[in-house]
Amino acid sequence: SWKITQFTLLKPGKILEKLGICSDLSLLRVVLDGIPPRRDSKLLIKDLKVDEVPLRIYQPKQPPTGKRRGILYFHGGAGTFGSISKKSASFIFKTKSKPLYFYLQTWQYFDCLNATLYFMRNLEEYHVDPALIIISGDSCGANFATVICQILLNKRDLPKVRAQVLLYPGLQGLDFHLPSYQQNASVPLLFRKLVIYFCFRYLNKEPSVLEDVLQNCHVPESMKQKYKKWISADIIPDKFKIRGYVPQKTTSYKPEVHEAVKELLAITFSPLLAEDAIICQLPESYIVTCEFDVLRDDGLLYKKRLEDNGVQVTWYHSESGFHGILAFFDASLTLSLTNLYLAKNLNTFDLCFGF
Repeated sequence: SWKITQFTLLKPGKILEKLGICSDLSLLRVVLDGIPPRRDSKLLIKDLKVDEVPLRIYQPKQPPTGKRRGILYFHGGAGTFGSISKKSASFIFKTKSKPLYFYLQTWQYFDCLNATLYFMRNLEEYHVDPALIIISGDSCGANFATVICQILLNKRDLPKVRAQVLLYPGLQGLDFHLPSYQQNASVPLLFRKLVIYFCFRYLNKEPSVLEDVLQNCHVPESMKQKYKKWISADIIPDKFKIRGYVPQKTTSYKPEVHEAVKELLAITFSPLLAEDAIICQLPESYIVTCEFDVLRDDGLLYKKRLEDNGVQVTWYHSESGFHGILAFFDASLTLSLTNLYLAKNLNTFDLCFGF
C-alpha cells in the first residue's frame, strides 16, 4: 500500500542519510519517479532551465495560426519530490485551441515565481495571448499557484492572470485540527503526520517539534483569534463534519515551537491568511476538493474566502476521492470535468485540469 511504501522508504532513507549516502527524500524521489511516460510524437517538447529551475514546455509541432492559450502547471510532491519526467501533456492538444503548456519542476514558491516571470515576459516568443493565461497546480503545486497569483497582483507591468486552477490545495499551516485533518488522519495517500513531516522537510528543519505542531501549539492565541474568521472549523459546512469530527480541546501556546516553525504562518506558505484587499483582486477560480483528503477543508475555506470577496468560483468535490487521485488515472479521462467547466465558464479556453 501507499502507507507501507512511504514509511518503509523513509525509514531506510534515514539510515542511508546517517551513513552519508543519501537522504530519505532522495530515495523516495527515485522510487516515485519510476519510468518516465512515453513522449507523444505530435508534440514539440523542450526542456530548459530558468534560474536553475527545470522547466518543460509542450507545444504543437505545427506552426501557430494565431495566439495560443498559455497554461502554467506546478506539480505536487510536498515541495520535496516530483519530476517533470513524470508528466505527459499529450492530452492537452486534443482540443482545437492548441494551447501552450509549461510544466515546472519546482521545490520552492520563488522558483515558481521566477519561471512564471520568465514565461510572462516571453509571451511573444511562444505566441501566447497575454489575456489567456491560466496558473494551476495540484497539492503543494496548487499552493504555489495560489501564492504566485497573489504576488502577481503587484506586478503591474505584467498581464493579468485569466484564471487559477487549484486541485486539492494545501493553503495553511495554522490549524491542523480542522475536520478534514481529524477525519482523514490515517487515509492514504497523505496522512496527517506526514503533512507536518513534509512541512519540516520543505522548510529544511528537523521535525523535533512535530507533535507540538500537530496540536497547534505553534500558533499564538492572538493569531488564532485574528484569523478565526477565515480559518476555523466553525466555517466548515456541517455536512462535512458528520464523519466523527470532535472539536479540539484548548492547547497551550509554546513560544519556542512558534519560533522553530514560524515560516508555516507566512503568507508565502499560508496564502489563506492574505488580507481581503488581496483576495478580492484574484482571478476567476476553479477548485477541486476530495472527501478523503486531509487538505479538503483548506480548499473549502479558500472557496468561501474567494466568494465572500466577489471572486467567481467553480468548485468540484469528489465524494469518493482522496489526495493525489489525479496521478492514478489517464489524463484523457481525469480532465474531462475541467474541460466541461472551461467550456461553460471560460469560453475563451477549452482545456485545463480536473477529474
